[in-house]
Amino acid sequence: MSGSSAVSGAAPCRFAHYFVICGIDTETGLEPDELAGILLLRQGGSTFLRSYTFFCENFEESPLKRTFKSKVLARYPENIEWNPFDQDAVNMLCMPKGLSFRTQADQRHPQFHSFIITKEDGSRTYGFVHTFYEQVTSPQICSAMQTLYQMHNTEHASANPPSSSSSSSSSMDSLASSLDETDSPTSSSPTSSSRADSTYDSTRDTLYVSKALCLITPMPFMHACRGFLSQLYRAVTAASAPPLPLESYAYNILYEVPLPAPGRSLKFHGVYEPIVCQRPGLGELPLADFPLAEAFSLLGVENLVQVFTCTLLEMQILLYSQDYQRLMTVAESITTLLFPFQWQHVYVPILPASLLHFLDAPVPYLMGLQSKEGTDRSKLELPQEANLCFVDIDNHYIELPEDFPWFPNKSEFIQELREVLLSFGITDNTGAPPRTRSSPSSTPSTPGRERKTTAFRQLEDDGRNGNLAGEELTVLELLQGNATLERLQALTKRTGVTVARVEALRAGVKPQDTEEQRGRTAAEEEELRNAKLNVQLREVFASRFTTMFADYEAFVIQSAPDLESWLTNREQMHNFDKASFLSDQPEPYLPFLSHFIETQMFATFIDNKIMSQWEEKEPLLRVFDARIDKARLYNVRVPSLRSSSYQKCSILKECVQAMEQRLMKIDHTAIHPHLLDMKIGQGKYEQGFFPKLQADVLNTGPTNNKWSHRTATAQHKKDRHKQQTEHLNLDNDLKEKYMQDARSLGKNLRQPKLSDLSPAVIAQTNWKFVEGLLKECRLKTKRMLVEKMGQEAVELGHGEANITGLEENTLIASLCDLLERIWSHGLQVKQGKSALWSHLLHYQAREEKMEQQHVVSSVCPCIICFFRHIQNMSEIKTDVGRSRAWIRLSLEKKLLSQHLKQLLSRQALTRKLYKRYAFLRCEEEKEQFLYHLLSLNAVDYFCFTSVFTTIMIPYRVVIIPIKKLSNAMTTSNPWVCVSGELGDSGIMQIPKNVLEMTFDCQNLGKLTTVQLGHDNAGLLAKWLVDCVIVRNEITGHTYRFPCGRWLGKGVDDGSLERVLIGELVLPSGEEDSGRGCCTPPLQRSPSQTRRIKPTSAQIQEAIGEAVNNIVKHFHKPEKERGSLTVLLCGENSLVAALEQFFHHGFKSARLFQKTVFVWDFVEKAVAYMESADQMGDFQETAEPLGMTCQSLCRYVNAINSTPRNIGKDGKFQLLICLGARDRLLLQWLPLLVECPVILRMYEDTALLRDRTAVNALIGVLETLHDFPITLEALLVKGIDL
Repeated sequence: MSGSSAVSGAAPCRFAHYFVICGIDTETGLEPDELAGILLLRQGGSTFLRSYTFFCENFEESPLKRTFKSKVLARYPENIEWNPFDQDAVNMLCMPKGLSFRTQADQRHPQFHSFIITKEDGSRTYGFVHTFYEQVTSPQICSAMQTLYQMHNTEHASANPPSSSSSSSSSMDSLASSLDETDSPTSSSPTSSSRADSTYDSTRDTLYVSKALCLITPMPFMHACRGFLSQLYRAVTAASAPPLPLESYAYNILYEVPLPAPGRSLKFHGVYEPIVCQRPGLGELPLADFPLAEAFSLLGVENLVQVFTCTLLEMQILLYSQDYQRLMTVAESITTLLFPFQWQHVYVPILPASLLHFLDAPVPYLMGLQSKEGTDRSKLELPQEANLCFVDIDNHYIELPEDFPWFPNKSEFIQELREVLLSFGITDNTGAPPRTRSSPSSTPSTPGRERKTTAFRQLEDDGRNGNLAGEELTVLELLQGNATLERLQALTKRTGVTVARVEALRAGVKPQDTEEQRGRTAAEEEELRNAKLNVQLREVFASRFTTMFADYEAFVIQSAPDLESWLTNREQMHNFDKASFLSDQPEPYLPFLSHFIETQMFATFIDNKIMSQWEEKEPLLRVFDARIDKARLYNVRVPSLRSSSYQKCSILKECVQAMEQRLMKIDHTAIHPHLLDMKIGQGKYEQGFFPKLQADVLNTGPTNNKWSHRTATAQHKKDRHKQQTEHLNLDNDLKEKYMQDARSLGKNLRQPKLSDLSPAVIAQTNWKFVEGLLKECRLKTKRMLVEKMGQEAVELGHGEANITGLEENTLIASLCDLLERIWSHGLQVKQGKSALWSHLLHYQAREEKMEQQHVVSSVCPCIICFFRHIQNMSEIKTDVGRSRAWIRLSLEKKLLSQHLKQLLSRQALTRKLYKRYAFLRCEEEKEQFLYHLLSLNAVDYFCFTSVFTTIMIPYRVVIIPIKKLSNAMTTSNPWVCVSGELGDSGIMQIPKNVLEMTFDCQNLGKLTTVQLGHDNAGLLAKWLVDCVIVRNEITGHTYRFPCGRWLGKGVDDGSLERVLIGELVLPSGEEDSGRGCCTPPLQRSPSQTRRIKPTSAQIQEAIGEAVNNIVKHFHKPEKERGSLTVLLCGENSLVAALEQFFHHGFKSARLFQKTVFVWDFVEKAVAYMESADQMGDFQETAEPLGMTCQSLCRYVNAINSTPRNIGKDGKFQLLICLGARDRLLLQWLPLLVECPVILRMYEDTALLRDRTAVNALIGVLETLHDFPITLEALLVKGIDL
């Protein structure tokens, strides 16, 4: 027990936890690997069963190509407390395709690959596997293989088996069939073809089977483990026995080699040569030993950055390659570059054949799938592709999802990465490196083997096999580098070797520093170079996040008083002020950042930040915060915070210094391998065969290791501390439960459980998916409602939110993605890349069939109508795009829940398309899902109108005159121009005596203004218009543009055209659709009926509010601003407020009872100024005042001389707009106030005669000088200035 407790106590500090051997179990014989077939059968139905049975029982496949079950033959130790051994998972990942057989005619190159096991709590264990081929010595296995070949040949000769043209009934089946025939990645085409034609004869051929040697480690020391396993393999295949029994090397790495401490380097010894590894310090980027240069070479810089962006946005990422190690290298490279964030979802870089059903998971994932040589991508049908990033590593090709935002400063970022690679001699797009091999020197030469053997025989002589002194290490390194001396030593067999060696070498000893530089081998130099490149590339990525999130702490909301209350109310709390954060970012960053801050990895990052006030900081967060603090010391933030200029990483040279120093001067050398207290003669060396190791010496470790005692002591301290704090705050179990709920959706779904693949477990996993999707839907709809209602509060004048439109679009895109994942879950048949659109196509076909059969349908016709609208939009090219357009259109019309309910009401169709466990066939969850979507009807969305900006849309215009008067019709020729946030229709003639017309136009967006006019022809030229109605025939949005005034000469203000401002009309029955709060209506056109005399205080308040709205308009991102015309000319606009100011105290009805307009006062004032100028009164005034008079006169005369008939109110409106645009209002106001005309036309109490009020008005208007006001072209048409 003491031994075993020592093993478990020291485990966290050990370099390796397990040494595992996987291969064929000669006792059970050849077992077909049916597990994958059974699981895929559950996904696909009876068709796949017949297909699989045909392959297994009818022997279409050559027996050498079939996969057979592998077993864990041995593991050392049996188990450790800190990392329980998962036999099924390790066996599955050591040999993902099972056992593989070869003959002497086939290539039998050894292979290296690594894997990762992520536990449910997110912790990771790494595995490193060296696979080689070992001769089969069991007569039973050879006989069984020959029997299989005889049966195969007989069957092949007697029947013509059908080709693989029979289509599977499931997308998973076709995927399985393409993978089932996968050869070993090492098989080249000639060999594969020759093997397909060859047969196996036990009397003539030698049979080989794959065997795997595996190290399970807590940290990813990939190069060190690869080197150790490679040397172990060389010892097995060498002509002479290794210096020590293999048990000595396994025991050494399991129990005597410690994990390097943070910031330290370690040297330990393999069979032939030393191995060096190093671990970054606490303030450095965490350990990442996989070669980033290989990932960049395989994909190219731009492709890798795109895949990296998809990973940040938590899309589904599928890696595809023949080589397992390539899958692992690219997956680990991408996740490594995420610092300081961490991937929170399913992560399986190597997906075993028995887990292919996990591609059906409706959650973000990062998985790797082995490809078959020559497989056509188009034939690979995946369960869901709407949000999939497909990465074909071998062909350097990626497929990106639609609507994909670019990483900020993408081109400059890529250029910096290329410069770093170029500094190491690597150019972009140089082509893929050779397929990963176990070792470049798989078959060591005789001199090399002798050299290593001799070196380690010397180690056997070394007393206690402790740490060697520096001089002895130097001598040893010199010895390993001199083949002549080593051969001499091998001949003398230890007799007098020491003296002769030292004396012989002393003449060649160099100074210590030179020795350190020249003592490294070419392989060590290459490893150092790769490590430096890794660090520099990672620093470039980390620098981008340091720049983007330099001030993230200012936006973290820490509202909970303690950890317990925070955990309890986690779901209801807002932890990050997203709107303020985004408003502080450069506009080009917003498309990416608005998506990224909605991801689970960002939420977890913020959670960790909040929890750090009560607990120890999470390591990645600690490093990131330290970098931000350091950046602030050297680079104080300046007001140009919103600048999007690219800042290169400034620490590339210094970042590698610490690592380089660690590798130059080793901090610790582990105990050397040594003879163990074991029976002699067992596991006798036999070339080419890995011996059976003695378990009794490998299952228990030493009890006298200094570092193991230190670990145990530290653990005791930790246990005591834990006992002391158990009574504080929360019970640990309860805390863990809260944390699981507070973190990612279905945290326990982060990984597929490899160790238990029973039908019950798979069913339970699918049920958890259903629950997770429902919870995600509830959270998304709640968030959309909160954000939208928050926006309404802003529009009503409370608070401020500058980027609500961007956030809204991000949330709706996220909802589209969720609906695609729900519709992809549990599909029977995969048709097209969008499962929802495929369902709609099936639905349409069924409804059309019912129409042909004259069956009365209870279906709401608009669902098919919407579908056809989308089908007819030629601008949308893909099924995924059509699906998203249909979702957005339904949401904008407040029919999404109703339409989806109708779609799912055809239960026969749903049963045909979906398996029993699918989300859409879980009745209770489906009802709750539709209910959550129904809640979105409470607010208005323009998510279709604002996104599909280039499509052609039919509009209907209806002009409504005031019919109680005789002038309901006009003999003149009317015209209309409709304008929206995205453009205008241009002037369109309306046929005479027609009050309704339709026209097609590119999407105008939200409608803002209508210009209505006529040419005053005929006897009945005067026209009294009540309003104009414009309807978008696709979205159904109807806008009302009130007028209430005359158009005609000699009536009202004599205007023949008017600019009308619109308001959205709510559809009938809106009260019943669950609207608890409505979006405020748009501003509408001012009319005469609104001229109720307001007080002077109300007028001044209205001016301040109008100017304030314009200022807010310019502080929004450009794409969010909407129409400035509404703010200038609509109700409660700047023009309306200034009209009230000028009308206050205005003597409007004096001259012969004829209405006098403000424009009359302006004209009289200009006439006075022009006459005064002619008389020379202005010649003695200051130059600027004279220029101001001239500008006012010029503008008024230009407006009066325009060919347009816009009336006196229209002319005053135009003067105000032009003055605001050209920053002249402040100069004109004093001139009008000082003009003597004001005495005749205004009362003494008028605001315009109140100097204090005028000065206050000038002060308010001065605010507008900071903004570039632009006017719609039609508003200033015909004005020559």
